[in-house]
Order: sequence, then structure tokens, then C-alpha cells
Amino acid sequence: MVLKAFKLRLYPNKAQRNQILVNFGCVRFVWNQMLNMQIERHKNNKDAKYQNHFAMNNMLKALKLEFPWLKQADSTSLQNINRDLDDAFQRFFNPKLKNGFPKFKSKKNATQSYTTKLVNNNIQIIDKHHFKLPKLGLVYFRAGRLLQGKIKSVTIRINSQNQYEASVLVESENQAFNKTGKVVGIDLGLKDLIITSDGHKETIFKADEEINRKLKIWERKKSRRYELAKQAMAFDKHDKVLVPRTDLKQFPRYQQAKRTVAKLKRYIVNQRKDKLHKLTTKLVKKYDVIVVENLNAKNMMQNHHLAKAIANASWGMLVTLLEYKCAWYGKTLIIVDPENTSRICFECKQKNHEFDNLSQSEWLATREWICPNCYAHLDRDINASKNILAKGLATLN
Repeated sequence: MVLKAFKLRLYPNKAQRNQILVNFGCVRFVWNQMLNMQIERHKNNKDAKYQNHFAMNNMLKALKLEFPWLKQADSTSLQNINRDLDDAFQRFFNPKLKNGFPKFKSKKNATQSYTTKLVNNNIQIIDKHHFKLPKLGLVYFRAGRLLQGKIKSVTIRINSQNQYEASVLVESENQAFNKTGKVVGIDLGLKDLIITSDGHKETIFKADEEINRKLKIWERKKSRRYELAKQAMAFDKHDKVLVPRTDLKQFPRYQQAKRTVAKLKRYIVNQRKDKLHKLTTKLVKKYDVIVVENLNAKNMMQNHHLAKAIANASWGMLVTLLEYKCAWYGKTLIIVDPENTSRICFECKQKNHEFDNLSQSEWLATREWICPNCYAHLDRDINASKNILAKGLATLN
């Protein structure tokens, strides 16, 4: 059995939308109360033991007595927010992860969410367009495929376009792809997204020129309307008007630009995700062993000349998709260190020291080279992918 998540678009009615907003407020309030309790407890007594999510669930009973309106929310969502806070603290305590201290939640955050768990059959699929959720009842949804398996949890959120979405975690049988006996090494690049050891190259996703043009126009409008709104609020304060404008929500033209920019960006993101999903599924179906390099994109993006191209390539998402799809479908993914894979000749295994003194721009411009040891003519990216495959197979053996 494997766990799979499906993202659905929800279409709640007015009463359901109000209930979802109530639930957002309740889980945010419980998170902030429990976080404040942990902070004050440590301030009062440095030796006091940390309270895990079981202890916080017990405190939740007293919190509901003090604030009866918390009973309007789905009870499993309040317990789940305690578990999330506990997980945030465990990550903070773990020196290997180096996560920051948990922060208080704000209702001003663009994305709000809560998670409800399956308890006593409180979540049910009614038909291909409706399912039953606690406190909401029957909710209409649209999905690209039928939900197959046992639902474990549902996370409901509102995105930046004020659209309602649900991420449904389902437990289903593992359906492995047929074995092909093929192996492949993958080099990640900026000119081409992937270069395989058998010579195939996949181009990087590029958004439509018309969409990019519209995005630039609306980003300028958004920036200009933001500055005008700030200026208007300053004038209202200076002139001491009777009802001054103090919030950006009071400026509909700015809000319109904000929604339009979010819509265009989301369109581009969805196109990129669709391309990556199709590409990774094709790779997992075709190869039994996939070896990919481990690139530190975060450090590489500090180079402002390459940051936009690296972000558009989405190497991290590509590797993440390969990881869980290989686990789902019975294939093997190996991640290796890419050091010197482009500078070592695959034929004779000797490093080309002529590249040691090249600048980064000169090295990136070198697409082909001749090995000074065996005189083999090499394509830089294909040579790297072959070395990556060799490294991965060596660890596998």
C-alpha cells in the first residue's frame, strides 16, 4: 500500500465558504495559543519539559471551555494543527535540519489552510463530483481522475486567486510499472532541462510570449497602483479626513491588479508542472534505474545572472517528482554528487585540467571539448550524464 495525494478544485456554496473561513480562524487561533503557551512555559521555568501534541490535545479541552466558539470548527483539524506545531518544534530541535523557531500565524497570509482527518467514516466519497466533509456536508469538486483508495485526510486551502482547493491523501495499492531492464543517467542543465546518457535532450519550459507580455504589463500596473495607494493613505492621514483609508483592501484597482498577476503566474506554474509531470512519468515508465545529480540550486541562485533561468528550470521539483514516482511504481532513483562529472572524460576517466583556470562564464560557454589524454570528442552534457550514470551504478553495486 502507498499513500498518494490528489489535488482537487472545490466549489463550495456560500454557507460552506463561511464555515471554511471559520475553520481557518479556529486553527490559526489554536496554533497561536499553543505556541504562546510553549514560549511562556519555557520563560517561567527553563527546566519545564516540552509539551508534545498529545499534551496539547489535552489542553485543547480546556481551551474549548474557555472559548466555546472553537466548537464551531472541525475537531480533527484542531488536533492536526497541534501535531503540525509539534512537528515544527521537532524540526527546530533537530540540529541537522536547522529549521527556524515556529512563528505565529496571521490572517493576512495569502494562503490559509486546515487539514481534517478520517475518523469514524466522517469523510466519504459520494460520487465522482461530491464528497462528504466534516462540518461542510456535501461539497462539489472537479478532478482529472477518479479517486481510488481509502481517504486518510483532506487539506482545504484558498490560493492567491481566492480559489478553493483540496489535497486528498489516499491509501491505495501499489501499481508497479513493467520492468524494462534499462538504466539512465541524467544531467540537469539550463540550455536543456535534462540530458540523458543515451543522448536525448529535453528543452526547458518557456511560457507563451503573450502571457509573459501580459504579466509584465500587469506587474507594472500592480506596482504603480500600490505606490498610489500608499500615497493616498499618507494624504488621508496628513489631512486628518473623517474616515481615512488605512488598508490596501480599500483600493479595488490595486486588488484587481494583484488578482490578475496571481492568475497569470498561476497559469505559468500550472503549465510548467504539467510538463514536468509528463516528463517524469515517461522517464519512470522507460527506465528501471534513474541516476540524477544533486544540485544545490539555492546557492546557485545567488548568481543574479542565472537566478531566473534556474528558477524557471525547477530542478528541485523535477527530482521531487522522480523520487515519489519511483517509490510508487517500483523503480530505483539514485542521487549522486555532480562534482567534476563534466570535466572527466567518460572514455579514459581522466580529468581535463585545462578547465581549472576558466571563469564561470567561460566554462558555461564550453559545450564540446576534446580529451587531451585519449583525444575523444565529447559533448559536455552527454559526457556528464554518462559519468553520473557510472557513479550511480557504482553505489548500487
